Amino acid sequence: MNYNTELKRLILPEYGRNIHNMIDHCVSIADRGERQRCANTIINTMGNLFPHLRDISDFKHLLWEHLIIMSDFKLDIDYPYELIKKEDLYSKPPRIRYDNSRFRYRHYGKIIEQMISKANELEQGEEKNYLVSLVANQMKRSYLLWNKESVEDNKIFLDLKELSSGQIQLDESMLKLIEIREVFARNNINNNNTGNNKKNHSRKNK
Repeated sequence: MNYNTELKRLILPEYGRNIHNMIDHCVSIADRGERQRCANTIINTMGNLFPHLRDISDFKHLLWEHLIIMSDFKLDIDYPYELIKKEDLYSKPPRIRYDNSRFRYRHYGKIIEQMISKANELEQGEEKNYLVSLVANQMKRSYLLWNKESVEDNKIFLDLKELSSGQIQLDESMLKLIEIREVFARNNINNNNTGNNKKNHSRKNK
């Protein structure tokens, strides 16, 4: 009796040993036409293993790529797609550049600074006033996530002035920010909704 641990390692274990054996047999077929027909049959069988993925874009393309990978790139047939090359399979992707740009207040985040820069570019008018109002209120929400005690509106206005290099200057007579109790009330509603969704999902899975 042969144990799986003693057999050849499966390249893509999710397809099982039978599919791998079929591919090995397909590679060994001398006649190219017969080999092509065998490969098409294997692709159909592979697709039947994952019927829930049939609606995914490029599903067939993915199957052909898996086929050539499981054959260790030895299956010589006419492929319907441009497939990955063996030398590219294990190559490392280019390193993603990490954004090391600094921002002054981490509790506000980079997006808030970008929105303030955008507001600075706008001409005085309704659009700019609306954006500044959105930014200032979001700054207050973000501040309260960092410091759950309280925050004066004047603190938000001073930070906004600093982050805008003095171009946006507000006070309480010009803009009324969201109330602290409203921020906390919304957070509680969101937390309760999240908790209820988790409970409902747990009940459905029972």
